[in-house]
Amino acid sequence: MRVRIEIDNQLKEAEVLIKAPAWTDEVREIYHQLEQSPSPSLTFYKGTGQYFLSLDEVLFFETEGPRVYAHTKGEAYEVHFKLYELEELLPARFSRISKSTIANLGQIYSIEKSFSGTSTLAFYETYKEVHVSRHYYHSVKDKIKELR
Repeated sequence: MRVRIEIDNQLKEAEVLIKAPAWTDEVREIYHQLEQSPSPSLTFYKGTGQYFLSLDEVLFFETEGPRVYAHTKGEAYEVHFKLYELEELLPARFSRISKSTIANLGQIYSIEKSFSGTSTLAFYETYKEVHVSRHYYHSVKDKIKELR
């Protein structure tokens, strides 16, 4: 394996690209090691309180009007970021699933596809569900396979 580092002072944050001829055990291990690297810390807000949760607890982020909420199994907390900003901050296990939602793919229990083309994601040990738009369905399905 060859390792190459390029310094580009035009970038705002570090980017890791893995080029390989096939999805091997070695590539999978590198990918999972990078996934386990420290996650960004976000502050969550509810009422007048500030909460410091692990990203592993978050099922999905969704917009509701001008606000963005992080949903856990039992609660919803406001975050002071736009979805496009969260896409840049969050680890790869979080993926855009619709125009208004980013889901934690590691928390997904099932995907149910409907005749209309939209799909529904269910999460472990909660009643909460979100819809995947047709536009994002195949990329979400592929990313879930990679994580498993």
